[in-house]
Amino acid sequence: MTGVENDVVYTRETNVRAEEFHSVLASSGLGDIRPVGDLERLQRMLDNANLVITARLPNEGNRLVGIARGATDCSWFCYVSELAVMQGLKGMGIGRGLLAHAREVLGPEVALVLVSVPDAVPFYKAARMEPLPHCFWYRRER
Repeated sequence: MTGVENDVVYTRETNVRAEEFHSVLASSGLGDIRPVGDLERLQRMLDNANLVITARLPNEGNRLVGIARGATDCSWFCYVSELAVMQGLKGMGIGRGLLAHAREVLGPEVALVLVSVPDAVPFYKAARMEPLPHCFWYRRER
């Protein structure tokens, strides 16, 4: 499924390279809380996600400028582990486009759930995502 909006192409992909993922994470600000120094781990993160939505600029050599990566059962839920847009392109609707394309791909039966970094809370509120009062987790050891 592919959609074009404002020269950005949104696509569900299965073959994103760790180097591209690294570039977007590092530029977006998520590089501070993701293992961007470990390309092998980044590739595993991509390979084992069953939903990867990309935002690319075809007029710039199909450059990856945004990504949404998650895990879903395609029936009830999708946990979005990353929603990242390159710094210079924030505010252009790419994050909303990634979320919209994920919702289109998954359909109306699937809820999107994510954990926001504090700086992104206003974005998710503006995107009309509802905050959840009760979330719990076990921290990873590394």
